[in-house]
Amino acid sequence: MTSTPDRPILFLDVDGPLIPFGSSPDRPVPAASASVTQGHPLLDRLDAGIGPGLMALGCDLVWATTWGEDANTIIAPLIGLPRLPVVPWPDRSADAVPRGLHWKTPHLVAWADHRPFIWVDDEISDIDRLWVAAARPGPSLLHRVAPERGLTTADLTTLADWLSSAT
Repeated sequence: MTSTPDRPILFLDVDGPLIPFGSSPDRPVPAASASVTQGHPLLDRLDAGIGPGLMALGCDLVWATTWGEDANTIIAPLIGLPRLPVVPWPDRSADAVPRGLHWKTPHLVAWADHRPFIWVDDEISDIDRLWVAAARPGPSLLHRVAPERGLTTADLTTLADWLSSAT
C-alpha cells in the first residue's frame, strides 16, 4: 500500500465494524484460517470480502483498535488486508478527555495531523464530531457503523463518496 503525506487516512476499529455484535451473518471463514478462529468465537462473523473493499478506497488504512498488533496477525489475514500501521494508545488512566468524548478521539486527531481522515467505529457520537470539527481544520468524516450489522457495502459507498469529494 502506497502512502503519501497528503493521502487521506482511514482509521479502522475491529469490534463492531468488522466483527458485528448481532447474530452471525453466516459468512464462511476461509478454510485455511479455521485454526486461527479457535479461541476467538466471534471471528466467524468477519466478512472475508471486506478487505478488498477497504483497499479499493484508495486511502491509507490504519488500525484504530484495542486489538493493537493482533489486528495485523489475526484479523488482517482473514479479511484480505496487508499489515497496517497501528495507532498506539497511551495509558487511558492518564487521559483527561471531556465528558462524553470518546477516549480515542484526541489521539486520532493528533495521529492524522493535517491529513484528511475517516474514522470508522461503532462508538462515535455527536460530541466526537463536534469536538473534531472544532479541534482541527481540514476534512474529516467520523462514520459510525451499526455494531449489530458491521461494515456494509452501503458504508463503503459512503466512505468512497466522501473520499472523492474530500480529495
